[in-house]
Amino acid sequence: MKFLIPGNAPTHKLNRHWTFCVGGCHAKMVLRTDYIRQLKFIHDTLGIRYLRFHGIFNDDMDTVNDLSAVMPIPGAEAFSELNFHKVGVALDNVLFIGMKPFVELGFMPKSLASGEEQCMFFYRGNITPPKDYDAWECYIGAFIRFLQHRYGEEEIRTWYFEVWNEPDLQHAFFSGTQQDYFELYAHTARAVKEADPLLRVGGPATSGSKWVASFVQYCRENNVPVDFVSTHQYAGDPLGGVEDQGGPETQDAGGMGDMADFFRGVGERLQSVENKSLLTGLRAIMPDKSELIDIPNDLFAKNAAIVKEQAQGLPVYYTEWNENAIFSAYTNDTRKVASYIVKAALDVEQSVTASSVWCFSDLFEEFHVFPQQFHGGFGLQTIDGVPKPSYYALKLLGQVGDDRLELDGDAAQGEIGLAAFCGNGGTQVLLFRQKMRNLNLPKAEAEIELEMPAAPQRVTVQKIDEEHGNPLACWQKMGEPIEMNCAEIEALKADSMVPEEKLPFTYTDGVVQIQAALGVNDVWLIRIEA
Repeated sequence: MKFLIPGNAPTHKLNRHWTFCVGGCHAKMVLRTDYIRQLKFIHDTLGIRYLRFHGIFNDDMDTVNDLSAVMPIPGAEAFSELNFHKVGVALDNVLFIGMKPFVELGFMPKSLASGEEQCMFFYRGNITPPKDYDAWECYIGAFIRFLQHRYGEEEIRTWYFEVWNEPDLQHAFFSGTQQDYFELYAHTARAVKEADPLLRVGGPATSGSKWVASFVQYCRENNVPVDFVSTHQYAGDPLGGVEDQGGPETQDAGGMGDMADFFRGVGERLQSVENKSLLTGLRAIMPDKSELIDIPNDLFAKNAAIVKEQAQGLPVYYTEWNENAIFSAYTNDTRKVASYIVKAALDVEQSVTASSVWCFSDLFEEFHVFPQQFHGGFGLQTIDGVPKPSYYALKLLGQVGDDRLELDGDAAQGEIGLAAFCGNGGTQVLLFRQKMRNLNLPKAEAEIELEMPAAPQRVTVQKIDEEHGNPLACWQKMGEPIEMNCAEIEALKADSMVPEEKLPFTYTDGVVQIQAALGVNDVWLIRIEA
């Protein structure tokens, strides 16, 4: 495959949407030292500015309390208090390291809830609507006033407030219907604006880019405040897709019907597993569908373009995205995620306002706290802070210039994708051979020709491949130790770095020629210094 990069190619300003925000489990985790230490590393090295997490109102944050929880005696339940102190400590930690909160408003405190249904995950947040919307609005107002007093009005006006998480996934994150969510959103958004009209609030925070058109329509028709649209997208998402595309929208999209299909055959799979560890069991329950069926790698790009139109001019925030929606998938620790992140980030950069990769660390408690250093978590880092290929993907993206060259459409298609940039003292070229399956195929050859008025001073390359940026392989060579001491962790980090190396080139008649050979899901960043 041959790529020609003309010297007079037009450019546009690159939207570094992936540096806006990153996801990070649930609120109680934000109180942990190891969590904050890893988050600071992400902020300092990748420049990511905001943090989003679930469960800021979960009962383990103790925001609503009554005396019966302390003294279970008749009449004690009449004595109650609001207490946002733990939330404040968590937000203090975020601000202390130089980041800002992207506040997800949820889930429902038990004493305010209309039912007892909990989310399916480890932290068991209540996912029912409020039993009394007047009480809920008072609660939201009290929360905003707490933030205003603790941080000041001007500071929290730089934050974002998102109502709930993935309400389309009934019985997973929300017990109600679409209309129930819209009502919850309306009361919540109005309570936020009542406290301060300049605060930014939005939703619907759905999975699979769903509900955006109907959400915006609802807000417009009912004069409900909305400052931005938010939604999520995973390439390997097993549940649903964009509404109003290819058929009528269903009110229970992502509900128990989809979940039942998703878990069909689990019993047989569990019986067939010989090693009965928790990790192998979860992998049997939730197999990596991206390695079993043909999943398109352009779903994010197509859906983001649709959502941009559906948003009717509102800013579009993808507050979760990644290659795989399956926690514990072996390939989450491989460079398949790295190559997908590079491709997807570039594919959607003109369709989204900003985005948030899910998530920054395998310090993650949705299913189970696995002791294995590599257990297929979503994180950019392992439980002990070892950077994974996905981290290095964002690191390479951060090194390209501010101007993206607008090349022929064929340049970003086919077996090897290419994107070129200028700035930072030269031209940078990202090459990636992204595939949704980790296939064992021969290397693919590529030739790059770049028009330049003079020979470059230097050409270098950084690679994410089998030998570079591959801590999983290094860990396997160590014997896959469950418990690792500090020296072993630092050695693993050093052995799996992505160094800059000289790359051979030729220069003839105003053209730089570079040869490359990429394995499946390899990523190269080539720097050509003028």
